[in-house]
Amino acid sequence: MIAHAANMLWDGHNVKIVNADFTKRAPDHKFNLIVCNPPYVRHHLIESAEKTRIQDRTEIVSGVRLSGLSGLYCHFLLQSVEWMEKGGLAGWLVPSEFMDVNYGKEVKSFLLSRVELLRIHRFDPKDVQFGDALVSSAILWFKNKIPENNAVAISFGGTLENPKNCKDIEIECLCNEQKWTRFPNKQRRNAFQDVPKLDDFFEVKRGLVTGGNDYFIMEKSKISELGLPARFFRPILPSPRYLRETEILSDTDGYPILAKQLFLLDCRLSEREIRSDFPKLFDYLESGKNTIANGYICKNRKCWYIQEYRDSAELVFTYMGRKTDSKNNNAFRFILNHSKAVVTNSYYALYPRRTLSIYFSRFPYLKRKVWLMLNALTSDSLDDEGRVYGGGLQKIEPKELMNIDVPFLADIEKLLT
Repeated sequence: MIAHAANMLWDGHNVKIVNADFTKRAPDHKFNLIVCNPPYVRHHLIESAEKTRIQDRTEIVSGVRLSGLSGLYCHFLLQSVEWMEKGGLAGWLVPSEFMDVNYGKEVKSFLLSRVELLRIHRFDPKDVQFGDALVSSAILWFKNKIPENNAVAISFGGTLENPKNCKDIEIECLCNEQKWTRFPNKQRRNAFQDVPKLDDFFEVKRGLVTGGNDYFIMEKSKISELGLPARFFRPILPSPRYLRETEILSDTDGYPILAKQLFLLDCRLSEREIRSDFPKLFDYLESGKNTIANGYICKNRKCWYIQEYRDSAELVFTYMGRKTDSKNNNAFRFILNHSKAVVTNSYYALYPRRTLSIYFSRFPYLKRKVWLMLNALTSDSLDDEGRVYGGGLQKIEPKELMNIDVPFLADIEKLLT
């Protein structure tokens, strides 16, 4: 349909429209210019056998084996050299996420060693280029030749012709920096700076994946209405978008003091035991056998309704959000949790490592002090490790969070005064 419309649009012009799969078609001749906006198809939408075929072809053409997490646009980018004559020029409009994510390592290596990267322009993530795609976009220009340049022009914001900021970044600097989106607005990082990381003091884990929040999580009133035994429910915090507090107080039962209290169904008995001793709970589980139990998470458990075990965490982190216009506003929050509530995978749970855990036990006030310091981290400290999507949505992965600098924890003894 698209090819037909394009043929009608360019009818009468010296333009040839080819309707084919780029990853399967061999070029009939080389070109001196390629301009491309490749499809934004994420890796999990590509069938396994097809993904392997595309990976194989990309490796044959470019000499680079891309990660299985790479989006289709990465393969288009690397396979394009097969279509280019030596010295040919290419301009690409692609998602900017390759500049920060782990799977982008091979793409960046290709751009720095296999071709001559000339320019990267990254649009301001708040200025979404496509209304139906939650991605931040970048324009790449490179030549199909052995690189001879010592620096790459990297610009940000505005337009390609009139960016808000533009600097030449040395190739050596790009080779040593994992997060390219820090340029041109920020300076290169000191690779030799010995600063403690969050990982030195905390273990970071994703919250629980329930397999069906609407089914397994409910308010106390619903538990009573269904006649379900309270002993099989654990308190759980609501989604970050419904949680305005940054400190969760606890009642004498360990329940969070919130306007809306939620509880997670967490029963570890067998179906036979439940049928015998808790018939109403058995009936409720039966009601989910043809729906929730068939979902991906539940059907891959040994017992579909048994949740993974997770201790409540005294510090939790909201890893996704947007900044507001208020001064010093972060997209992320560290939350001090005094209750026994666990969290879903919309949070990260932070568990102190042994040394810090001992300090917290001996000096309970230290926990609050550390929490306040974590929330006082500058926005730049967290932004450096995370990534940003279209519309200004920010996200930070567990390993990225663990990599943030926490210089104030270098000498814990000083915090005890």
